[in-house]
Amino acid sequence: MGEANAHYYATRDPLGEEGDFTTAPEISQMFGEMVGAALADCWDRAGRPENAIYAELGPGRGTLATDALRVMAQAGLNPEAHFVETSPVLRELQRQRHPSAGWHSSLVDIPGDGPLLLVANEFFDALPIRQWVGDEERRVALEGDRFIFTNDGLIREESSLREAVARDISAGIASRGGAALIVDYGHLRSAIGDTLQAVQGHRYADVLANPGEQDLTSHVDFETLARATEGTGVATDGPVEQGQWLEALGIGQRTAALTKASPERADEIVTAKVRLCDSRAMGSLFKVMAIRHGDWPAPVGLER
Repeated sequence: MGEANAHYYATRDPLGEEGDFTTAPEISQMFGEMVGAALADCWDRAGRPENAIYAELGPGRGTLATDALRVMAQAGLNPEAHFVETSPVLRELQRQRHPSAGWHSSLVDIPGDGPLLLVANEFFDALPIRQWVGDEERRVALEGDRFIFTNDGLIREESSLREAVARDISAGIASRGGAALIVDYGHLRSAIGDTLQAVQGHRYADVLANPGEQDLTSHVDFETLARATEGTGVATDGPVEQGQWLEALGIGQRTAALTKASPERADEIVTAKVRLCDSRAMGSLFKVMAIRHGDWPAPVGLER
């Protein structure tokens, strides 16, 4: 999974109608605006510290950052932007939108000591997992010209890399201050089951077919992510369902304002809001969790 996704993301723009999938920031500007509003509000209630940095893990085309930073600027916050991105194709797309940003291969490479305002949207799901059938790791073999699974049964998933990234985020926030928002599809509590999936051309595909030519992901275990931050000196909030969180931030009011300003786009705007928030679309499957410094407030919609 790790090798396949490394090649996949390094060699193409996977987003949009011509790609394989569409993420929330590409569905509507409102998603990035809500993210920016949530982080700007945290920064404001934390006393408006200087030298705050906007950091994003796997920022796609830079769309989310564009919308989030615009809202932050309206709140009087103009942070440096730093992107953790390894794909040369996506780095170039991000550079076209954010020419003054900094690019890094790892979160720990982000310079400075100012507080982090960090976003990881649909980042953790693409990090590699291991699957276990009982006490035996699930195995793959070559049969003719195709890969097959050689052992099946009740499956348990784990990802040491996801836990390591969660600890890196926690360590950065513990030492610098700030807050991180993690948005992804997954489950609130750890559970048994096979969630590995492949998407190609906006359709589900055989996970073992065409390695490196389709997006491989699995559901994020938010309980395990939160547990990975224990002992690092940070607090966690949530997770809650994405639809619930966006409604708490005021996406309904923003939808109304946009439709009033652009009545010719009213159907498009409302449809996008439904897609982001409705339980039959992304609203329930996607979850939102925060990792924050103990002296920083919980983001709106994630308060205990």
